[in-house]
Amino acid sequence: QVQLVESGGGLVQAGGSLRLACAASGRTLSNYAMAWFRQAPGKEREFVAAINWSARQYYTDSVKGRFTISRDNAKITVYLQMNSLKPEDTAVYYCAASPSVLLPTEPTKYNYWGQGTQVTVSS
Repeated sequence: QVQLVESGGGLVQAGGSLRLACAASGRTLSNYAMAWFRQAPGKEREFVAAINWSARQYYTDSVKGRFTISRDNAKITVYLQMNSLKPEDTAVYYCAASPSVLLPTEPTKYNYWGQGTQVTVSS
């Protein structure tokens, strides 16, 4: 059984930074695509960023140049560095893992999910 546990969320002012972490346990995920999604109140869950086993990355347009996804395969941990945060980044952020060799953006392509961590950006 795979477990994904997110940490690092919190309250930050607009323009500030946060670093999210997702620690995996239960099996090796070194060849899995790992991603971050987010869900704001009343909205659907949306793709934020993904990284595959070779560190190839993909971002949604709204976070390009501000967010950076990375992974440490030895620690089985994925990170999301978020800079220049905006109020519209406020959401619950979820970590997810997919056996796909690509970088899927659809939530249905991901087998494993964390419980989420709240990120709130005040104006």
